[in-house]
Amino acid sequence: MSETAPFTIEQFYKFMNEGKVMAAKCKKCGTILLPPRPMCIKCHSNELEWTELAKRGKLLTYTIIHVAPPQFQHLIPYAVGIVKLENGLKLPGMIRGIEFEKIKIGMELQIEIEKAQQAQTWPSWPKYYFKPA
Repeated sequence: MSETAPFTIEQFYKFMNEGKVMAAKCKKCGTILLPPRPMCIKCHSNELEWTELAKRGKLLTYTIIHVAPPQFQHLIPYAVGIVKLENGLKLPGMIRGIEFEKIKIGMELQIEIEKAQQAQTWPSWPKYYFKPA
């Protein structure tokens, strides 16, 4: 999948608002860049294309947050983990839809995306989280 959009975090979240998890892929060496960058970190090429990622993966690690910054106070306690997606990339995010006691390293999770509020102006970030697959 090739798109002509810039390789920025802003564009990453715009794609996410469309329900897609996208990363930059180097056309020369095949390295996948998440978060996206305008230049390959391995071969320094700027010949990139957007590629859609699978929305499933395995939980590598997690923690339960009991002390949070002000904007997340209403959520505590909540779980945050790092998921290794099917293509090997790692993505952090909240884990929802499961009791804390049932969260296990290695469990299958999938990305769920909540669209950004339309009333807000950019940047209006969509929210993503992981839930049991």
